Amino acid sequence: MGIADPRVLINQSFADPGVQLQPAGVDLTVGEVMVFEEEGELDFTNQRRRLPEHRSLPWEREKLRLTPGAYLVRYREEVTIPPDAMGIILPRSSLMRMGAVLYSAVWDPGYRGRGVGLLAVFHPLTLHRGARIGQLILIRLAFDPKQLYRGSYQGEGGVPEQV
Repeated sequence: MGIADPRVLINQSFADPGVQLQPAGVDLTVGEVMVFEEEGELDFTNQRRRLPEHRSLPWEREKLRLTPGAYLVRYREEVTIPPDAMGIILPRSSLMRMGAVLYSAVWDPGYRGRGVGLLAVFHPLTLHRGARIGQLILIRLAFDPKQLYRGSYQGEGGVPEQV
């Protein structure tokens, strides 16, 4: 199984493709940081799935001081996962060296949007708007998927559906 070319991800939403394109993927940056306001609910079929409410933290002079806790981060970049690949986001090593880590789910073939990640902060951290925090890696699939992503998060973050 080969690794898909990350250059297919680059579009006008990337601030500086020359900086963001890495040898094995492409860096994603912080667009919005949110805190959870309530409890969520998850079941097997998603019939009772209820995402918790959250609120955006206000940027102070284009930065945020984060104390230990869990934060939802919306990436600034609009991403489309090619039909022959899946995406995985890993934290940048600088983030981990500061006492924080970024978690993400698999991004399925055909997903399009400004996705989110879970930022777990274990040591106080100042985060600047637009900071590169994660690297999206594309992995080419060894098989053709039976269908492309059609879930409820398609087009999230204000990305219009493709016609």
